[in-house]
Amino acid sequence: MTARARKAPVWEPGLIPAPGDLLDWRDGRHFDRWQDLPCVLCGQPTPMRSHRSEPVHKTCAEGWIAANPVKARQGRFASDVQPKRGNASDDA
Repeated sequence: MTARARKAPVWEPGLIPAPGDLLDWRDGRHFDRWQDLPCVLCGQPTPMRSHRSEPVHKTCAEGWIAANPVKARQGRFASDVQPKRGNASDDA
């Protein structure tokens, strides 16, 4: 393994929002209630974590996606996986 090997996601990320859209980070694992760390984008303390455990404010991540739409497709920041919903015909 190389020194620059990527960290594996802490949990499975979902879709990457379009630039200007909001991230859906409802999962409690995005919040570290024990420690604030400097945001990787703005440097201010934050309890928030990305799927890769990067300390980052949700708004900073959304701004980064808007400013870097091509790099954003690589999945640095993503929304949570959404549960699949069945069709209305499945309820019948």
